[in-house]
Amino acid sequence: MINDKCGLWIITGAQVVFFILLLAFSSQAAPPAVVDAAPVLTMPQAVNLALKDNDQLLAGQQEVAASRAAIGVARSNLLPHINVKERYMRTNNPTYGFMAKLNQQRFTSQDFALPSLNSPDPINDFQTSIGLSMPLFAPRAYIGLDMSKIAHQAARKDFQRRRETIAMRVVSSYLQAKTARAYIKVARQGVKDAEEHLRLARARYKNHLGLYSDILRASTALKNMQQIETTANKNYRVACRALGLLLGLKTPVNVSKADFSVPLRPIDECQASALHRQDVKAMELRYKNARKNLRLARASLLPVLGVSSSYQFNDHNKPFGTEGHSWMLGAGLQWNLFDGSRRSYAKTRAAHQVQAAARYLAGLKKAVAFQVFQAYETVNEAGKNVSLAEEALKSAQEGQRLVNLRYENSLSPMVDLLDSQVSLDQSRAHLVARQNERQLAILNLSYESGMILKDLHAHSESAGEIK
Repeated sequence: MINDKCGLWIITGAQVVFFILLLAFSSQAAPPAVVDAAPVLTMPQAVNLALKDNDQLLAGQQEVAASRAAIGVARSNLLPHINVKERYMRTNNPTYGFMAKLNQQRFTSQDFALPSLNSPDPINDFQTSIGLSMPLFAPRAYIGLDMSKIAHQAARKDFQRRRETIAMRVVSSYLQAKTARAYIKVARQGVKDAEEHLRLARARYKNHLGLYSDILRASTALKNMQQIETTANKNYRVACRALGLLLGLKTPVNVSKADFSVPLRPIDECQASALHRQDVKAMELRYKNARKNLRLARASLLPVLGVSSSYQFNDHNKPFGTEGHSWMLGAGLQWNLFDGSRRSYAKTRAAHQVQAAARYLAGLKKAVAFQVFQAYETVNEAGKNVSLAEEALKSAQEGQRLVNLRYENSLSPMVDLLDSQVSLDQSRAHLVARQNERQLAILNLSYESGMILKDLHAHSESAGEIK
């Protein structure tokens, strides 16, 4: 009876261990099918897809289109305006009644009778008019049209810089995904090393050369590395999903294993290119518009000359009737000689805005030069850190190898072996991080220099560019 119970307990325990191992294996598996089945994109492919489908860029295209439509709004002030009006009036006012009958061409000699003139019967009047007006000389409208064109050009430059910013965000997210995937590889190697340490500890204990506490420590280290691998898998899945979001997708994308690099240019070339950055050009256009705005304020001192015409129908029975018809042509000049000094203050304000725009432009150029300098220094720093990380990894590998030999020969305790393994794992992770930091630093230098789309082969008009 007791043996049967013991046998039942042993079988049940084996089943439990089996399911625990199965669950652990499932949790440690490489990225799930939802990521494995995702499309694999190279960095230029990811950037081009983002330039086409990114939601912010799609919204930016509409903003540029709106600024282009504003040109048409400004141009409309110089084109003929045609309007149609229909008005109804019923009155017994002597003056209006007299004019209504004249306009309706129903006036007779009986209407000159004094009773009819002084106390006319109520009369209906449906008036239909078609009018046309057009400016001949309107300086403010001409300048306003030029300003709207310049504003549209500035909006296009801002949009181009936004494309570069999105491209930079994409490559940053892309490299984060690559780093996360590299961490998975590092974590898996750490798990393999921890499994080997556990095997050594068990073998030494079995041969009465080691302590059971070494097995416990090695087992704990293995579980810690498995947790790190689980976190690395999660980070990769999240990074792939974040990259897909930037590309305008609802699903994740995988990053290619192929490396992509951009050229590292001399700092003088980067500084010269940065002065032609799209945001700098946009600010130059806004400075130009500020000067135009000063001309606009001065143009308010000039007169406005225009012509107008109308054709009119009048009827006392029905709308749009044609009992009477008449036409009118005219020209007019308006010259506002005094408006309470409003134009004087407007000129003063515009002059200050010109100075402010000039200072903003100068400040932006200085900031751009600093950003390029900072980015270049970061590239140099990242390059040195990669070299140091490679040397540190070599030292950690050699140190771990030596401690492992000492432990096998009972010359070092398990704690030394675990410490050396931790140092090796950290060195592997640091090297991956430093390599990606250097690549990101070079891409950031390209971005600050205004050449990132060219370097990523994503500068074609087909990739979301507005003409």
